[in-house]
Amino acid sequence: MNIKRIYITGFMTSGKSTVGPILANVLGFEFIDLDKEIVAEENLSIVEIFEKKGENYFRELETRMLKKFSEKDDLIIALGGGTITDDTNFEIIKKTGKVIYLKVTPAVLYKRLKNKIDRPLVRDLVLNGNSEKDFVEKIEELLLKRNKYYEQADLIIESDMQPLGVTVDKIARKISVLFDEKN
Repeated sequence: MNIKRIYITGFMTSGKSTVGPILANVLGFEFIDLDKEIVAEENLSIVEIFEKKGENYFRELETRMLKKFSEKDDLIIALGGGTITDDTNFEIIKKTGKVIYLKVTPAVLYKRLKNKIDRPLVRDLVLNGNSEKDFVEKIEELLLKRNKYYEQADLIIESDMQPLGVTVDKIARKISVLFDEKN
């Protein structure tokens, strides 16, 4: 297998940060969570970065961190849910590695997200008193915008309600066949 970098993408709570380290262990790669790296760099939570410095600042920092890690070999990088939707980021990702998309339905995403107010989008929806229906519609709206990027992944894994081990096993079995650069 000639892969140097694997990027894991998907919506918030799709399992990127959970699947990533386990898959990295299976493949003998290092694991990096891009959001955690940004938090460590800024010494602020993502919500605090959004509130104090703005989304544009966060996105610029995200691109800078992505460029830094895109040069490192034998690495699995869990991307933030919107990282891949920036054209510069998308180009970096596609040129420097392979992409796995963890696909989850809006209803399951809602269940996973509804109490996670450490996420800027969720915090806004919860603090503004949005109903479950409004919340799911917002998820659907964002997925619709992001799917043109997500769906270009090299490997798409539906990871709604299956056990974590099953998801990792599916990826590990498919990865050497799908990502073998000789194909």
